[in-house]
Amino acid sequence: MTEASTPPGGPGPVPQAQLRVTNQDREHVVEHVQAAYAEGRFDKLEFDDRLERAMTARTHGDLMPIMTELYGSRPAAHLHQTMAPAPPKPHHGPTESNERLGASAAHLVALIGFPIIGPLILLLTAGKTSPYIRRHALESLNFHLTVTGATFLLPFTIVGVILLPVIWVAAIVLSIAGGVAALSENEFRYPLTVRLIK
Repeated sequence: MTEASTPPGGPGPVPQAQLRVTNQDREHVVEHVQAAYAEGRFDKLEFDDRLERAMTARTHGDLMPIMTELYGSRPAAHLHQTMAPAPPKPHHGPTESNERLGASAAHLVALIGFPIIGPLILLLTAGKTSPYIRRHALESLNFHLTVTGATFLLPFTIVGVILLPVIWVAAIVLSIAGGVAALSENEFRYPLTVRLIK
């Protein structure tokens, strides 16, 4: 286990700055940033800056300065809960209906001819403020990039020519399944996907 240090003024260990963060860690900090913005503690420009830093954080050392800006040098109980490493788990807490619709659209836009550009637009827009939409848009984007790559590469082999229609049908079925899962507030992972974009 990675050695942890205890910050002055607060109980409980805080992981070392080099420890990698999970999606749940980022989402907790995003929630604190959104709450502080709703309270009027900083303007839109400062909100966008902190939100971008939280969403792109790779280590706890990236997230800690944001929490320090929000709460000062006195760690609060929720700070320890935010920064403590946790095993991956399904999205907890209620998700807004517009988030579920946006996440579902990230999967279903493939059916109307936008398998890559659709999820990409959602990732770059709604995904900046909604971790739920971001996760589904990323998963859909990586899957359809994989399918597109297979579409160009497989025709060079006889087996590939035979498999290609099967892959296309599977892509349609899986896109529908992903859209339904997003509406139901469930996580969804496409099989056999090369996840180039994190």
